[in-house]
Amino acid sequence: MKSFFILSIIALVGTCASPKYTAKIQNLKDSIKIADSSNIMTYANTITARELSILLFQFASKEFEGRKAGEAGEKKAAQFIKAYYQKEGIPSPFGTSNYSQQVPAEFLSKNYSTSENLLAFIEGSTNPEEIVIISAHMDHLGISNNGAIYYGADDDGSGTVALMEMAQAFNQAKKDGHGPKRSIVFLHFTAEEIGKRGSEYYASHPVFPLKNTLVDLNIDMIGRVDNLHKNNDNYIYLIGSDKLSKELHFISEKINNSFFKIDLDYRYNTEQEKNRYYTRSDHYNFASKDIPVIFYFNGEHEDYHQPTDTPDKINYNLLEKRTKLIFATAWQIANQEHRLEIDKKNDILN
Repeated sequence: MKSFFILSIIALVGTCASPKYTAKIQNLKDSIKIADSSNIMTYANTITARELSILLFQFASKEFEGRKAGEAGEKKAAQFIKAYYQKEGIPSPFGTSNYSQQVPAEFLSKNYSTSENLLAFIEGSTNPEEIVIISAHMDHLGISNNGAIYYGADDDGSGTVALMEMAQAFNQAKKDGHGPKRSIVFLHFTAEEIGKRGSEYYASHPVFPLKNTLVDLNIDMIGRVDNLHKNNDNYIYLIGSDKLSKELHFISEKINNSFFKIDLDYRYNTEQEKNRYYTRSDHYNFASKDIPVIFYFNGEHEDYHQPTDTPDKINYNLLEKRTKLIFATAWQIANQEHRLEIDKKNDILN
């Protein structure tokens, strides 16, 4: 994994980078001070494998019929998520019992019914207008022609329950008087499986102004291990972290190095790689609007887009550790003294 880290730094700084630019990068790294370091792990540790497992065995069950966008199973799944937020006392951004942003049928692909994105919200204490989005898609592939349910436990049940657990952790911090300075939106997208249509709709009809949206930390499959890592499951692929904000990239690395020491694998962090993962999940609809993103991904495995993607195959201890990494990264962005900036607006780099 060290080789991929080194390659990433070379890509960031350049093999012929001037001493002046190298100094600016070092100054940027040095400027990142961990916010509320005594509290990060206190609340990260409320995220547990056991609770993730309980949620995922419910969410990736036959009751929700594969969660195809706009169909009855996905609507039941959305109600399950909403009920969780209401039980936990985590409000809607609309200030009502409505947690949904409707996505009209005409916006979706042919033969799909009206669907919805689902949003929960924790208001910031000092900069509430500045928004940190943590996202995952809740839809999957439904039921096959021969009646097999596509359970989608990893894709993207793992991301869905990670959002729910992170929301609970941030909410507990707020109850204890340690709530985030900036607001956090937990955004569950519909229709990712039919072309990222739910996130595209949100980016075109944002609930919060995009100019105030600092980042999208997007999760799509973080509960399994791909074939490249069978002998070392302590990894996660990061895609997009350095595209628009090098500060975001170095925040991510500092949080990981300080608390988790997961191998951050950047091999897919290029638009030229054959799978084109950078453009394939919901984060891309934010990146295309110049909003920094990180896409967290465990890679494809033999059960990807198969009915065999079931919750018994999830590595829950690994899911817990990866979720904590994302939580702590969001904590830093939400609580540091200055707002996260894109490179062209970052005074240190310009």
